[in-house]
Amino acid sequence: MKKVLHVLGTTRLGGAESRIMDLFRNIDRSRCSFDFLITEGYDGPYTAEIEALGGHVYHLPPFRVYNYFSYVKACKAFFYEHNDYAAVQGHITSTASIYLPIASKAGIPLTIAHARSAGVDPGWKGKITRFLRRRLIDKCDLALSCSDEASVAVFGKKAFEEGQVRFVPNAIKAVDFKPDASKRKAIRDRYDLGDTPVIGHVGSFRYAKNHDFVLKVFKEFLKYRPDAKLMLVGDGALKHEIEEKAQAYGIRDQVIFTGNLNPVHDIYQAFDLFLFPSHYEGMPGTVVEAEAAGLPCLISDRITRQVKVTDLVSFKSLDEDEASWARDLDSLLSQKSGDSGSASPREGYAEAISKTLYDVDRQIELYYEIYKI
Repeated sequence: MKKVLHVLGTTRLGGAESRIMDLFRNIDRSRCSFDFLITEGYDGPYTAEIEALGGHVYHLPPFRVYNYFSYVKACKAFFYEHNDYAAVQGHITSTASIYLPIASKAGIPLTIAHARSAGVDPGWKGKITRFLRRRLIDKCDLALSCSDEASVAVFGKKAFEEGQVRFVPNAIKAVDFKPDASKRKAIRDRYDLGDTPVIGHVGSFRYAKNHDFVLKVFKEFLKYRPDAKLMLVGDGALKHEIEEKAQAYGIRDQVIFTGNLNPVHDIYQAFDLFLFPSHYEGMPGTVVEAEAAGLPCLISDRITRQVKVTDLVSFKSLDEDEASWARDLDSLLSQKSGDSGSASPREGYAEAISKTLYDVDRQIELYYEIYKI
């Protein structure tokens, strides 16, 4: 059995983490097992499951620029002690140009840089990230990316246009999101939703996800559907700020903050529409999940077109105001329900997605090829 090391920030319920866990759950563990190297100093909810599946979780000190030399020393100490991996796959590309060459020199035969994001946060943090990613394409054996936009953002336009980056979309277990009327009723009963229209959003509370705009759009949407609810699934640094803004906008009673949910797939059953106006993304698996659940999705045009796996996705510019977004939400809900009431999810989309590379079972075969197992 071969082992692959995945370098991630934490083992929290995030996008990249969830996609790798989907692979780990479904891969033939007699052929391949995963270990995890965590760079942000703390474990998350996936740690217990990783260990139950036979994996190990290791830690590096968080990289803070000023600790560059001690970070390099820690990387060398780790990889020279743990150099029996078939591959190291780095999902934290901000520091991959540091740890991947060290892993290679330690004797690991395949180093992979995997671009997961098509943007950076504003300010000094984003500038440092861009600086550290320079020439990353030359410091790994294989470059993977979840979208064309992420390819350019992380590896550069030249590397993308020359075909040096391999497209591997974020994949989900599509069948898990198949519409289920009994689950829909159970979840709606749990949150006391009745038949009210529900707008859903799944994502960590950080700048990229644009939660403030989500609230503003929903406030306008209430003019069309005064009984509607907004469900925000996730956690993160900006959650308290968004809770305060919901209060300030006078809509706190109509917004449900669920926190992190594991597993998350059943909550989509409660939604009628999916709203996702991100500032930037790599390839948001949550949108593909919403498609598998049969939900019309209204998303930012700053998100890659490659996330449109079905006809359920509509793109809209963030230059349009919240009132325009709300009108489009109301139109989508009317088209879906055929009347002024709420609607149940559409059928058949999960099955369609399961036949593509956006499904984890299909993608596992690709990874067998990549890992040479």
